[in-house]
Amino acid sequence: MSQDVKRAVASRMKQRYRAEARFKAYCVGALCMAIAFLMFFFYDMIQKGYSAFVQAEIQVEFTYTQENVDFPTEALPQAEASLISRGWYRGLPRELRDNPELEGQTVTTWAVARTEVDQFLKGHSEKLSEDELRWVRQLQDEGRLDTHFNTYFFTNGDSKIPVLAGLKSAFIGSLFVMLVTLVVSFPIGVMTAIYLEEFAPDNRFTQGIEININNLAAVPSILFGLLGLAIFINFFGVPRSSALAGGLTLSLMTLPVIIISTRAALRAVPQNIRHGALAVGASRWQAVRDHVLPASLPGILTGTIIGIAQAMGETAPLLIIGMIAYIPDAPTGVTQAATVLPAQIFTWAGMPERAYVERTAAGILVLLSLLISLNAAAVFLRQRFERRW
Repeated sequence: MSQDVKRAVASRMKQRYRAEARFKAYCVGALCMAIAFLMFFFYDMIQKGYSAFVQAEIQVEFTYTQENVDFPTEALPQAEASLISRGWYRGLPRELRDNPELEGQTVTTWAVARTEVDQFLKGHSEKLSEDELRWVRQLQDEGRLDTHFNTYFFTNGDSKIPVLAGLKSAFIGSLFVMLVTLVVSFPIGVMTAIYLEEFAPDNRFTQGIEININNLAAVPSILFGLLGLAIFINFFGVPRSSALAGGLTLSLMTLPVIIISTRAALRAVPQNIRHGALAVGASRWQAVRDHVLPASLPGILTGTIIGIAQAMGETAPLLIIGMIAYIPDAPTGVTQAATVLPAQIFTWAGMPERAYVERTAAGILVLLSLLISLNAAAVFLRQRFERRW
């Protein structure tokens, strides 16, 4: 080999190595950028939302009589009465009605402070009068105005009073929607996948079905909302804004994911298992039921959990069917009006009050925690029960 050829080969090799080094640098840069955006997102959400998990409260002594319950501001000193949220006053009649033994008793309790006081204590800019500022400092010096863990955020539903707004009704609505989605989509999706993978003949008809299933997995979610509105609400008369309508709509979106993941899990089972079952006299259905399906169950459960997690984070299809309503009380059935966590967060994001900003970020953190937990459960199931052939 001549020297010129050797130099040409060496030059090309150097070019290839440089190109490979550039490609690796691009990949590392893209990965670092993705991690940076993710860290910025979490930092922004935590920085905005952590304060929603604490709530300003005022320690008061209140005597439960019918007159005081009807006119609570007159039963308290002016400083306390002007700083307490009107939402706490509204709950007094129900509290006395549910606990009649409180009649005539003087109880020391913590009352929810007004939104302006709460935001002021958290360092946000809120306008308080000179008298209110003096009362706030006086109560702080006496140890009767402080911030505590915000139980209302988890035990209350939505409210027009920011300090009392919580996620309870949205969480229960999401639970009902996910139950309906799972009950409808799981058996239909698994049975469809078993038929297509194990029993369906390989012809143009089944090939067309497979192509359409794959296409449905990429359809924008808002189109499923329009389909659910047309079929379940307008045609079948399912109550609008109900968990039943939301669950059926999300089932349409989840079905392709479950079918595709189930087929992949079934396809991963070696053919030897099927042949062995058939060789000892089992029917095709017995071979699938007793051997193939148990072996593929971890993959099926993993795909199902991921599909449910994806459905839990959807907002657009549920907005179409009306699950964006103001729901202060948690639903007790799937036919009652309900909302879900993404829709509740969307509603709070449009509110003008500063207090809703922190609740929006806190709601996002709660929703992310649920989604991460579901995905972690899917990974655990896959690693715990996965078989390597």
